[in-house]
Amino acid sequence: MKRVVVGLSGGVDSSVAAQILIDQGYEVIGMFMKNWHDESVTISDDCPWIDDSNDALLIAQTLGIPFQVIDLSVEYKERIVDYMFNEYQSGRTPNPDVLCNREIKFDVFLNAAKELGADFVATGHYCRKIQHPDGSFGLLAGKDPNKDQSYFLCQLSQEQLAMALFPVGELLKPEVRKIAELNGLHTADKKDSQGLCFVGKISLPTFLQQKLTAINGDVIEIPDNLPQYELYNELTPIESNVVELSAPFTYTAEQGIKVATHQGAHFYTIGQRKGLHIGGRPNPSFVIGTDVNTNTVYSGQNDSHNGLNRWALKIDNEDFHFVNKRYNLEALSKLELNFRIRYRQTLQAGKLIVEDSGIYILFKERQRGITPGQFAALYLGDELIASGVIKH
Repeated sequence: MKRVVVGLSGGVDSSVAAQILIDQGYEVIGMFMKNWHDESVTISDDCPWIDDSNDALLIAQTLGIPFQVIDLSVEYKERIVDYMFNEYQSGRTPNPDVLCNREIKFDVFLNAAKELGADFVATGHYCRKIQHPDGSFGLLAGKDPNKDQSYFLCQLSQEQLAMALFPVGELLKPEVRKIAELNGLHTADKKDSQGLCFVGKISLPTFLQQKLTAINGDVIEIPDNLPQYELYNELTPIESNVVELSAPFTYTAEQGIKVATHQGAHFYTIGQRKGLHIGGRPNPSFVIGTDVNTNTVYSGQNDSHNGLNRWALKIDNEDFHFVNKRYNLEALSKLELNFRIRYRQTLQAGKLIVEDSGIYILFKERQRGITPGQFAALYLGDELIASGVIKH
């Protein structure tokens, strides 16, 4: 009998994942990851990880499986939290959930599972795994188009995928809740977590503001008719122009007008609308750029603003990662691919272009809010085959 350690988060998805594996005849062990207990950054008097841990324990008791709590808070702080704060302070927007899966769930946690003699680890992610004829593993989008979480696993390696199981990947969310209800799992109606990965019910903006220094600065509104926009719009979206098409726009305070103040440019990300506190403008305002050196946030009116929409992005060679190395850059550059630059974004058609200066993605349609530090994921059909950190 194969042994599986399930990462029980206290939610319905991992609960049902454990139930499915038991039904399939696996020997199942439940394990809860305690990844954060630094009271200096809690946003309330609650201890959300304790609530989630108790839910996970109750699920294990209901299922009749062994249960353990593993403290990974040191590794989580070193690999995720410190990196996240450094990225924000540098003016980039990291994705802690992608990093958490690569560095914690499918590394530190996986190694702990191996020590328990596990053949596999399982999670409640909505994605699927296949094995190709050559023996390599493919990561596929989940069957539920509204819950597909393959993007969050875009940095996994073949070694990590080989030991991974995704039992709910073939199901729709309502089906998962129904299975939980039929099996008497108390998490059947529990709301999905909206907090930071594994930390619990903590909002990211509040989390950041308790670690990064608040510094007052100006929000400068940039008009939609700058000369650099006109030059950009004259470029034809073809391969030979991809370097210019991916180049970020640059701004100075003199190009616009002051419309508000903020408490730190590092708290804002390109494409952001909420939290700008801009009043009296005729149209909705969006962040189109930040400068942490001058502590300036640049905004533009409407999501169609030229500063918010570009044809292409760049990934540095060292930041490009293959989930499955059966593919290579030369072959991919000849194929029509789909891309995703944020979770839940509809797949976007485009082309991968390899230059001496880096790897570029040229989209068939302009993309709103291309954000440095985020991940661009590459799909061939349903399979997520590679990803990279967006340079600009």
